[in-house]
Amino acid sequence: MKNTVPLSLRVPEPSARPGDKPDFRHLILQGPGEAPRPEITADPHDMRDHAFMLIRVLDDAGQAVGPWNPRLDPEVLRKGLKDMVTVRTFDDRMHRAHRQGKTSFYMKCTGEEAIACAQAGVLHREDMTFPTYRQQGLLISRGYPLATMMNQIYSNAEDPIKGRQLPIMYSTKEYGFFTISGNLTTQVPQAVGWAMASAYKGDDRIAAAWVGDGATAEGDFHNALTFAAVYRAPVILNIVNNQWAISSFQGIAGGMETTFASKAIGYGLPALRVDGNDFLAVHAATQWAAERARSNLGATVIELFTYRAGQHSTSDDPSRYRPADEWDHWPLGDPIKRLKQHLIAIGEWSEEQHEAAEKEAVEAVREAGKVSEAIGTIGQSRPSVKEMFMDVFKEPDWRINEQRGEVGV
Repeated sequence: MKNTVPLSLRVPEPSARPGDKPDFRHLILQGPGEAPRPEITADPHDMRDHAFMLIRVLDDAGQAVGPWNPRLDPEVLRKGLKDMVTVRTFDDRMHRAHRQGKTSFYMKCTGEEAIACAQAGVLHREDMTFPTYRQQGLLISRGYPLATMMNQIYSNAEDPIKGRQLPIMYSTKEYGFFTISGNLTTQVPQAVGWAMASAYKGDDRIAAAWVGDGATAEGDFHNALTFAAVYRAPVILNIVNNQWAISSFQGIAGGMETTFASKAIGYGLPALRVDGNDFLAVHAATQWAAERARSNLGATVIELFTYRAGQHSTSDDPSRYRPADEWDHWPLGDPIKRLKQHLIAIGEWSEEQHEAAEKEAVEAVREAGKVSEAIGTIGQSRPSVKEMFMDVFKEPDWRINEQRGEVGV
Protein backbone atom coordinates (compact mmCIF):
# COMPACT_ATOMS: atom_id res chain seq x y z
CA MET A 1 0.00 0.00 0.00
CA LYS A 2 1.09 3.52 -0.66
CA ASN A 3 2.36 5.40 2.35
CA THR A 4 -0.14 8.21 2.88
CA VAL A 5 1.78 9.92 5.66
CA PRO A 6 3.52 12.97 4.18
CA LEU A 7 7.22 13.11 4.82
CA SER A 8 8.68 16.10 6.61
CA LEU A 9 12.15 17.50 6.99
CA ARG A 10 13.42 18.71 10.33
CA VAL A 11 15.57 21.84 10.37
CA PRO A 12 17.14 22.28 13.83
CA GLU A 13 16.45 25.58 15.56
CA PRO A 14 18.28 27.17 18.51
CA SER A 15 16.47 27.58 21.82
CA ALA A 16 16.17 31.36 21.35
CA ARG A 17 16.20 33.90 18.54
CA PRO A 18 16.46 37.73 18.60
CA GLY A 19 13.83 39.15 20.95
CA ASP A 20 13.48 35.89 22.88
CA LYS A 21 14.62 35.33 26.43
CA PRO A 22 17.89 33.32 26.48
CA ASP A 23 17.17 29.72 27.40
CA PHE A 24 19.85 27.19 28.33
CA ARG A 25 17.59 24.77 30.20
CA HIS A 26 18.26 22.10 27.59
CA LEU A 27 21.92 21.83 28.63
CA ILE A 28 22.90 18.91 30.84
CA LEU A 29 25.84 20.05 32.95
CA GLN A 30 27.45 17.79 35.51
CA GLY A 31 28.52 19.40 38.75
CA PRO A 32 32.14 20.39 39.38
CA GLY A 33 34.30 17.44 40.40
CA GLU A 34 31.80 14.77 39.34
CA ALA A 35 33.61 13.42 36.27
CA PRO A 36 36.06 10.60 37.10
CA ARG A 37 39.64 10.82 35.85
CA PRO A 38 40.83 7.67 34.03
CA GLU A 39 44.46 6.67 33.74
CA ILE A 40 46.14 7.79 30.52
CA THR A 41 46.45 4.11 29.60
CA ALA A 42 42.67 3.61 29.72
CA ASP A 43 41.07 1.72 26.85
CA PRO A 44 38.91 4.16 24.83
CA HIS A 45 36.09 1.60 24.94
CA ASP A 46 36.06 1.78 28.74
CA MET A 47 35.81 5.57 28.88
CA ARG A 48 33.02 6.20 26.42
CA ASP A 49 30.96 7.99 29.07
CA HIS A 50 33.52 10.78 29.10
CA ALA A 51 32.26 11.86 25.68
CA PHE A 52 28.91 12.72 27.26
CA MET A 53 29.78 14.07 30.72
CA LEU A 54 31.46 17.41 31.37
CA ILE A 55 34.81 17.73 33.12
CA ARG A 56 34.64 20.64 35.57
CA VAL A 57 37.00 21.69 38.37
CA LEU A 58 35.93 25.13 39.63
CA ASP A 59 32.78 25.27 41.72
CA ASP A 60 30.50 28.26 42.27
CA ALA A 61 32.61 29.43 45.21
CA GLY A 62 35.78 29.43 43.13
CA GLN A 63 37.24 26.33 44.77
CA ALA A 64 38.98 23.58 42.79
CA VAL A 65 37.34 20.21 43.44
CA GLY A 66 37.43 16.65 42.17
CA PRO A 67 39.95 14.28 40.58
CA TRP A 68 40.68 16.56 37.62
CA ASN A 69 42.08 19.33 39.84
CA PRO A 70 45.57 19.84 38.31
CA ARG A 71 46.88 21.40 41.56
CA LEU A 72 48.78 24.06 39.66
CA ASP A 73 51.26 26.36 41.32
CA PRO A 74 49.64 29.77 42.04
CA GLU A 75 52.23 31.46 39.83
CA VAL A 76 51.04 29.37 36.87
CA LEU A 77 47.47 30.46 37.58
CA ARG A 78 48.45 34.12 37.91
CA LYS A 79 50.26 33.97 34.58
CA GLY A 80 47.24 32.33 32.99
CA LEU A 81 44.95 35.04 34.30
CA LYS A 82 47.25 37.82 33.11
CA ASP A 83 47.51 36.18 29.68
CA MET A 84 43.73 36.02 29.38
CA VAL A 85 43.40 39.67 30.39
CA THR A 86 46.01 40.62 27.78
CA VAL A 87 44.22 38.63 25.08
CA ARG A 88 40.91 40.36 25.81
CA THR A 89 42.59 43.77 25.92
CA PHE A 90 44.36 43.12 22.62
CA ASP A 91 41.09 41.97 21.04
CA ASP A 92 39.25 45.09 22.20
CA ARG A 93 41.91 47.41 20.78
CA MET A 94 42.08 45.61 17.44
CA HIS A 95 38.29 45.64 17.18
CA ARG A 96 38.35 49.41 17.69
CA ALA A 97 41.14 49.67 15.11
CA HIS A 98 38.84 48.02 12.58
CA ARG A 99 36.07 50.47 13.37
CA GLN A 100 38.59 53.29 12.85
CA GLY A 101 39.47 51.96 9.40
CA LYS A 102 42.98 50.84 10.35
CA THR A 103 42.46 47.23 9.29
CA SER A 104 40.08 45.40 6.99
CA PHE A 105 39.10 42.55 9.29
CA TYR A 106 39.35 41.19 12.83
CA MET A 107 38.07 38.27 14.91
CA LYS A 108 37.83 38.30 18.71
CA CYS A 109 37.82 35.31 21.06
CA THR A 110 35.89 36.92 23.92
CA GLY A 111 34.60 34.23 26.28
CA GLU A 112 37.03 31.62 24.94
CA GLU A 113 40.32 32.93 26.34
CA ALA A 114 40.81 30.05 28.80
CA ILE A 115 41.13 27.51 25.99
CA ALA A 116 44.27 28.76 24.23
CA CYS A 117 45.86 30.27 27.34
CA ALA A 118 45.50 27.08 29.41
CA GLN A 119 46.57 24.79 26.59
CA ALA A 120 49.60 26.95 25.82
CA GLY A 121 50.79 26.19 29.34
CA VAL A 122 50.70 22.45 28.67
CA LEU A 123 52.09 22.18 25.16
CA HIS A 124 55.80 22.71 24.60
CA ARG A 125 56.93 25.50 22.33
CA GLU A 126 58.63 22.82 20.19
CA ASP A 127 55.29 21.07 19.66
CA MET A 128 53.35 22.23 16.61
CA THR A 129 49.92 23.83 16.96
CA PHE A 130 47.46 23.98 14.07
CA PRO A 131 44.97 26.60 15.23
CA THR A 132 41.87 28.18 13.87
CA TYR A 133 41.26 31.90 14.25
CA ARG A 134 40.43 32.19 17.97
CA GLN A 135 43.65 30.81 19.42
CA GLN A 136 45.61 34.06 19.54
CA GLY A 137 46.13 33.20 23.20
CA LEU A 138 48.69 30.59 22.13
CA LEU A 139 50.93 33.35 20.79
CA ILE A 140 50.31 35.86 23.54
CA SER A 141 50.90 33.25 26.27
CA ARG A 142 54.21 32.33 24.65
CA GLY A 143 55.40 35.93 24.50
CA TYR A 144 55.07 36.54 20.77
CA PRO A 145 55.51 40.30 20.21
CA LEU A 146 52.19 42.13 20.21
CA ALA A 147 53.52 44.69 17.73
CA THR A 148 54.37 41.89 15.29
CA MET A 149 50.81 40.58 15.54
CA MET A 150 49.56 44.09 14.82
CA ASN A 151 51.87 44.45 11.83
CA GLN A 152 50.22 41.41 10.31
CA ILE A 153 46.73 42.73 11.15
CA TYR A 154 47.54 46.09 9.54
CA SER A 155 49.28 44.43 6.53
CA ASN A 156 52.01 47.03 6.82
CA ALA A 157 55.61 46.99 5.60
CA GLU A 158 56.70 44.87 8.58
CA ASP A 159 53.97 42.26 8.16
CA PRO A 160 55.82 38.98 8.88
CA ILE A 161 53.65 37.18 6.31
CA LYS A 162 54.41 39.88 3.71
CA GLY A 163 50.78 40.60 2.87
CA ARG A 164 49.94 37.02 1.87
CA GLN A 165 47.29 36.34 4.47
CA LEU A 166 44.14 37.89 5.83
CA PRO A 167 44.55 39.85 9.06
CA ILE A 168 44.63 37.58 12.18
CA MET A 169 45.81 34.54 10.23
CA TYR A 170 49.19 34.42 11.92
CA SER A 171 52.11 32.09 11.24
CA THR A 172 55.37 31.55 13.12
CA LYS A 173 57.39 28.37 13.11
CA GLU A 174 59.59 29.65 15.95
CA TYR A 175 56.57 29.74 18.26
CA GLY A 176 55.12 26.42 17.09
CA PHE A 177 52.17 28.13 15.38
CA PHE A 178 51.24 26.72 11.98
CA THR A 179 49.74 29.08 9.41
CA ILE A 180 46.01 29.57 10.03
CA SER A 181 43.85 28.34 7.18
CA GLY A 182 40.81 30.34 6.15
CA ASN A 183 39.47 27.18 4.51
CA LEU A 184 38.14 25.61 7.68
CA THR A 185 39.19 22.14 8.82
CA THR A 186 42.19 21.74 6.53
CA GLN A 187 44.42 22.12 9.60
CA VAL A 188 43.13 18.90 11.20
CA PRO A 189 44.55 16.41 8.65
CA GLN A 190 47.66 18.61 8.50
CA ALA A 191 48.11 18.24 12.27
CA VAL A 192 47.61 14.49 12.09
CA GLY A 193 50.10 14.22 9.23
CA TRP A 194 52.66 16.34 11.08
CA ALA A 195 52.24 14.16 14.18
CA MET A 196 52.61 10.98 12.11
CA ALA A 197 55.84 12.36 10.62
CA SER A 198 57.14 13.20 14.09
CA ALA A 199 56.46 9.64 15.25
CA TYR A 200 57.91 8.15 12.06
CA LYS A 201 61.16 10.05 12.65
CA GLY A 202 61.31 9.00 16.30
CA ASP A 203 61.00 12.61 17.42
CA ASP A 204 59.48 13.65 20.77
CA ARG A 205 57.21 16.49 19.60
CA ILE A 206 53.43 16.22 19.41
CA ALA A 207 50.83 18.23 17.52
CA ALA A 208 47.51 19.83 18.41
CA ALA A 209 44.71 21.16 16.22
CA TRP A 210 41.58 23.23 16.84
CA VAL A 211 38.30 23.43 14.92
CA GLY A 212 34.89 24.84 15.69
CA ASP A 213 31.70 22.83 16.14
CA GLY A 214 30.53 23.58 12.60
CA ALA A 215 33.78 22.36 11.05
CA THR A 216 33.25 18.85 12.41
CA ALA A 217 30.71 18.38 9.61
CA GLU A 218 33.50 18.68 7.04
CA GLY A 219 35.00 15.56 5.46
CA ASP A 220 38.53 16.65 6.37
CA PHE A 221 37.69 16.25 10.04
CA HIS A 222 36.59 12.63 9.63
CA ASN A 223 39.47 11.75 7.34
CA ALA A 224 41.84 13.06 9.99
CA LEU A 225 40.23 10.97 12.72
CA THR A 226 40.65 7.84 10.61
CA PHE A 227 44.39 8.42 10.15
CA ALA A 228 44.83 9.48 13.78
CA ALA A 229 43.24 6.26 15.00
CA VAL A 230 44.85 3.85 12.54
CA TYR A 231 48.39 5.16 13.01
CA ARG A 232 48.12 6.25 16.65
CA ALA A 233 49.28 9.71 15.76
CA PRO A 234 50.58 11.73 18.75
CA VAL A 235 48.06 14.55 18.34
CA ILE A 236 45.37 16.36 20.35
CA LEU A 237 42.27 17.17 18.31
CA ASN A 238 40.32 20.02 19.92
CA ILE A 239 36.74 20.85 19.02
CA VAL A 240 35.83 24.32 20.28
CA ASN A 241 32.07 24.12 20.66
CA ASN A 242 31.22 27.79 21.13
CA GLN A 243 27.57 27.18 20.15
CA TRP A 244 27.68 29.17 16.89
CA ALA A 245 29.35 28.57 13.52
CA ILE A 246 29.03 32.05 12.03
CA SER A 247 25.23 32.42 12.08
CA SER A 248 24.42 28.70 12.21
CA PHE A 249 23.96 27.29 15.69
CA GLN A 250 25.68 24.07 16.69
CA GLY A 251 22.61 21.92 16.02
CA ILE A 252 23.13 22.30 12.26
CA ALA A 253 26.41 20.37 12.64
CA GLY A 254 24.75 17.62 14.69
CA GLY A 255 24.98 19.04 18.19
CA MET A 256 21.33 18.24 18.96
CA GLU A 257 21.81 14.55 18.17
CA THR A 258 24.84 13.89 20.37
CA THR A 259 27.93 15.59 21.74
CA PHE A 260 30.75 16.55 19.44
CA ALA A 261 33.18 14.60 21.62
CA SER A 262 31.25 11.42 20.86
CA LYS A 263 32.30 11.63 17.21
CA ALA A 264 35.57 10.10 18.42
CA ILE A 265 33.87 6.89 19.58
CA GLY A 266 33.24 5.59 16.06
CA TYR A 267 36.96 5.80 15.37
CA GLY A 268 38.05 4.05 18.55
CA LEU A 269 39.59 7.22 19.97
CA PRO A 270 39.32 8.45 23.56
CA ALA A 271 37.18 11.55 24.01
CA LEU A 272 36.95 14.15 26.74
CA ARG A 273 34.26 16.82 27.06
CA VAL A 274 35.44 19.80 29.05
CA ASP A 275 34.09 23.05 30.48
CA GLY A 276 35.96 25.42 28.17
CA ASN A 277 35.45 28.37 30.53
CA ASP A 278 37.22 26.61 33.40
CA PHE A 279 40.98 27.28 33.09
CA LEU A 280 41.87 24.44 35.47
CA ALA A 281 39.66 21.89 33.70
CA VAL A 282 41.07 22.81 30.27
CA HIS A 283 44.63 22.55 31.60
CA ALA A 284 43.97 19.18 33.26
CA ALA A 285 42.29 17.59 30.24
CA THR A 286 44.99 18.85 27.88
CA GLN A 287 47.69 17.53 30.21
CA TRP A 288 45.98 14.11 30.20
CA ALA A 289 45.84 14.06 26.39
CA ALA A 290 49.43 15.30 26.03
CA GLU A 291 50.77 12.63 28.38
CA ARG A 292 48.88 10.01 26.40
CA ALA A 293 50.33 11.26 23.11
CA ARG A 294 53.88 11.45 24.49
CA SER A 295 53.53 7.87 25.78
CA ASN A 296 52.82 6.49 22.28
CA LEU A 297 49.18 5.85 23.18
CA GLY A 298 47.81 7.92 20.33
CA ALA A 299 45.37 10.74 19.75
CA THR A 300 42.66 12.23 21.96
CA VAL A 301 39.61 14.23 20.92
CA ILE A 302 38.64 17.04 23.31
CA GLU A 303 35.38 18.96 23.05
CA LEU A 304 35.77 22.34 24.74
CA PHE A 305 32.29 23.48 25.72
CA THR A 306 32.17 27.27 25.64
CA TYR A 307 30.32 30.26 24.18
CA ARG A 308 31.28 32.86 21.58
CA ALA A 309 30.46 36.08 23.41
CA GLY A 310 31.01 38.46 20.52
CA GLN A 311 30.63 38.58 16.78
CA HIS A 312 31.89 35.81 14.56
CA SER A 313 34.01 38.53 12.98
CA THR A 314 33.84 42.23 12.23
CA SER A 315 31.73 41.24 9.20
CA ASP A 316 29.04 39.70 11.42
CA ASP A 317 26.03 41.02 13.35
CA PRO A 318 24.96 38.39 15.92
CA SER A 319 21.89 40.41 16.93
CA ARG A 320 20.30 39.15 13.71
CA TYR A 321 20.29 35.51 14.82
CA ARG A 322 20.47 35.27 18.64
CA PRO A 323 19.34 37.24 21.72
CA ALA A 324 21.55 40.26 22.32
CA ASP A 325 22.09 39.36 25.99
CA GLU A 326 22.55 35.61 25.57
CA TRP A 327 26.21 35.76 26.69
CA ASP A 328 25.13 37.28 30.01
CA HIS A 329 23.06 34.16 30.70
CA TRP A 330 25.65 31.54 29.68
CA PRO A 331 25.59 29.12 32.65
CA LEU A 332 29.36 28.47 32.64
CA GLY A 333 30.22 32.13 33.10
CA ASP A 334 33.21 34.24 32.07
CA PRO A 335 36.58 32.41 32.12
CA ILE A 336 38.47 35.46 33.34
CA LYS A 337 36.07 36.16 36.18
CA ARG A 338 36.11 32.50 37.22
CA LEU A 339 39.90 32.20 37.44
CA LYS A 340 40.08 35.56 39.21
CA GLN A 341 37.52 34.33 41.75
CA HIS A 342 39.52 31.14 42.31
CA LEU A 343 42.79 32.95 42.93
CA ILE A 344 41.10 35.35 45.37
CA ALA A 345 39.41 32.42 47.12
CA ILE A 346 42.75 30.70 47.76
CA GLY A 347 44.41 33.95 48.88
CA GLU A 348 46.67 34.32 45.83
CA TRP A 349 45.07 37.37 44.20
CA SER A 350 43.13 40.52 45.05
CA GLU A 351 40.93 43.13 43.42
CA GLU A 352 43.85 45.56 43.57
CA GLN A 353 46.17 43.10 41.81
CA HIS A 354 43.53 42.47 39.16
CA GLU A 355 43.08 46.18 38.52
CA ALA A 356 46.86 46.53 38.21
CA ALA A 357 46.99 43.58 35.76
CA GLU A 358 44.31 45.19 33.60
CA LYS A 359 46.21 48.50 33.55
CA GLU A 360 49.43 46.67 32.70
CA ALA A 361 47.73 44.90 29.79
CA VAL A 362 46.26 48.15 28.48
CA GLU A 363 49.67 49.81 28.62
CA ALA A 364 51.44 46.88 26.91
CA VAL A 365 48.88 46.82 24.09
CA ARG A 366 48.99 50.62 23.76
CA GLU A 367 52.77 50.63 23.47
CA ALA A 368 52.67 47.85 20.87
CA GLY A 369 50.10 49.87 18.97
CA LYS A 370 52.36 52.91 18.89
CA VAL A 371 55.21 50.84 17.45
CA SER A 372 53.06 49.15 14.81
CA GLU A 373 51.04 52.19 13.77
CA ALA A 374 54.23 54.20 13.36
CA ILE A 375 55.07 51.77 10.55
CA GLY A 376 51.58 52.19 9.15
CA THR A 377 48.06 50.84 9.10
CA ILE A 378 46.15 49.49 6.12
CA GLY A 379 46.65 51.65 3.04
CA GLN A 380 49.40 53.71 4.66
CA SER A 381 52.13 51.10 4.44
CA ARG A 382 52.51 47.72 2.80
CA PRO A 383 55.12 45.05 2.06
CA SER A 384 57.31 45.63 -0.96
CA VAL A 385 55.82 44.43 -4.26
CA LYS A 386 58.92 42.33 -4.89
CA GLU A 387 57.97 40.16 -1.90
CA MET A 388 55.09 38.85 -4.00
CA PHE A 389 57.54 36.92 -6.15
CA MET A 390 59.72 35.56 -3.35
CA ASP A 391 59.39 32.32 -1.35
CA VAL A 392 56.91 30.85 -3.83
CA PHE A 393 59.07 28.73 -6.15
CA LYS A 394 62.48 27.30 -5.32
CA GLU A 395 63.61 28.10 -8.86
CA PRO A 396 61.43 30.82 -10.50
CA ASP A 397 60.75 30.07 -14.15
CA TRP A 398 60.82 32.56 -17.03
CA ARG A 399 57.21 33.62 -16.55
CA ILE A 400 57.84 34.74 -12.96
CA ASN A 401 60.94 36.63 -14.06
CA GLU A 402 58.99 38.25 -16.88
CA GLN A 403 56.24 39.34 -14.48
CA ARG A 404 58.80 40.79 -12.10
CA GLY A 405 60.20 42.83 -14.96
CA GLU A 406 56.73 44.13 -15.84
CA VAL A 407 56.32 45.66 -12.41
CA GLY A 408 59.89 46.88 -12.25
CA VAL A 409 61.25 44.67 -9.46
